[in-house]
This record gives sequence, C-alpha cells and structure tokens, in this order.
Amino acid sequence: MLPGLLLLVVIGAAAGLLATRLMKVNVDLPSAMGIGVLGALFGGLVLRLILTAGGWMVTFVLAVMGAMALIWLWQRFKP
Repeated sequence: MLPGLLLLVVIGAAAGLLATRLMKVNVDLPSAMGIGVLGALFGGLVLRLILTAGGWMVTFVLAVMGAMALIWLWQRFKP
C-alpha cells in the first residue's frame, strides 16, 4: 500500500507539472506539484475504478487528466 501511494505521489507531481504546462497555467512549482498530486489521487484512484486497465503509464495519463480537470475547475470557479 505505501509503495503504491508513494509512486502515486511521484507520478502526481510529474503529472501536475505536465498539466500546468499543457494548459499554460503560470503557478509556482509547489502549487503545480500539489495540483498534480490531487489530480493523481482523483485520476488515479477514482477513474481507475472505471477503467480497470493497470500499469504505471495508465496511472500517469489518468493523473494528468485529473490534474487538468482540477486546473479547469480552479480557473472556472476562482474568485
């Protein structure tokens, strides 16, 4: 459980950096990594229930998608 969670955090940090670059969002490094980790938790755990395919590449793609969804929501609803 712990190695999988640690891997998800590392993948999430990379996914957050990639997602912020793809969506052209200017945030600092810790924020991008935080967005990615939250996106990885969302994309890696929730969407994995829908798509039963495994592997780290699927987890990475889902983490990027989750981070991009969080960025979109943040941009849409920020004050």
